[in-house]
Amino acid sequence: GAEAVHPGYGFLSENEQFAKRCEEEGIVFIGPKYQSIAAMGDKIASKKLALEAKVNTIPGYNEAIATTEEAVKIAQGIGYPVMIKASAGGGGKGLRVAFNDKEAAEGFAACKTEAMNSFGDDRIFIEKFVEGPRHIEIQVLGDSHGNVVYLNERDCSIQRRHQKVIEEAPSPFIDPATRKAMGEQAVALAKAVNYQSAGTVEFVVGKDKSFYFLEMNTRLQVEHPVTESITGLDLVEQMIRVAAGEKLAFKQEDVKLDGWSMECRINADDPFRNFLPSTGRLVKYRPPESVDGVRVDTGVYEGGEIPMYYDSMIAKIITIAQTREEAIQTMERALSEYIIEGVKTTIPFHLQLMKNEDFRKGNFTTKFIESFELK
Repeated sequence: GAEAVHPGYGFLSENEQFAKRCEEEGIVFIGPKYQSIAAMGDKIASKKLALEAKVNTIPGYNEAIATTEEAVKIAQGIGYPVMIKASAGGGGKGLRVAFNDKEAAEGFAACKTEAMNSFGDDRIFIEKFVEGPRHIEIQVLGDSHGNVVYLNERDCSIQRRHQKVIEEAPSPFIDPATRKAMGEQAVALAKAVNYQSAGTVEFVVGKDKSFYFLEMNTRLQVEHPVTESITGLDLVEQMIRVAAGEKLAFKQEDVKLDGWSMECRINADDPFRNFLPSTGRLVKYRPPESVDGVRVDTGVYEGGEIPMYYDSMIAKIITIAQTREEAIQTMERALSEYIIEGVKTTIPFHLQLMKNEDFRKGNFTTKFIESFELK
């Protein structure tokens, strides 16, 4: 008897078949139309669409590559280093970086096998690998009346194995001119696929502030609360309003950028044992309560079980403050007060990251965690 379904932000939310079935059964899917999901879910097709929409794209070869020899030749033409990627890839699967012919040949074979095993689709493409990269994404919101706005950016460069660890808004690296240019390109792409709902256009940004389209996530992101915190907008509410056919109640010039927000993903992983997943019962679970400017999003509870079958994220801590420094200080206090017993978590790792001088200065790339040593 449900009128509508909000699919959350797991794999179901980007499943075009599910969105299509909902529509066929007369149930409103609170998300984009399935055609938009399909267009952006295929990395090769989405890159072609981005090119047509005049969005900056990374130099590369956007057709599926047939043989190892062809892959090496294409890599040589683009110029090393290159990134070898599965068209249907995601979550870090089917992805390799090659710095020479040997690595290109080996990476192509490995990606092909991994993509077939993980996604049942072994199409591979190659693109330029941007050095000193940051991962910065633009939140967009569109309605069914042709209106699309961008809600500033999030910096998600602090990653481990292509999985985001800390996200913040705004980015400590971006200036207003770059923000505007990235935002306008993200809107152009969303309009090109008639995008209706909340979505995210991800960019890789070089150290010279050059930016290139990476992919579009046609769903709500795990890190959406940092955008909510600096804009004062409830993204889930906006998704529901759009799905109900309402027009956006604001224009681009009405979008605020007020304060600074940061999010730490609390995962049931043991940072002292190379982030080995930790399962078991939550013997004690006490989120921070006495710290102002803190929001905790979770679905776990004391006495609950953390099984091996699901993603290891058990909570998110979001802080909101006037400055980045205050957001970090608030996060330190919140992390220190967070009590979780029964399973190992990434809290000690986050605490050390917050104290790191380079992180505090905003001086990092997507490679930051690789060189970060846990003490």
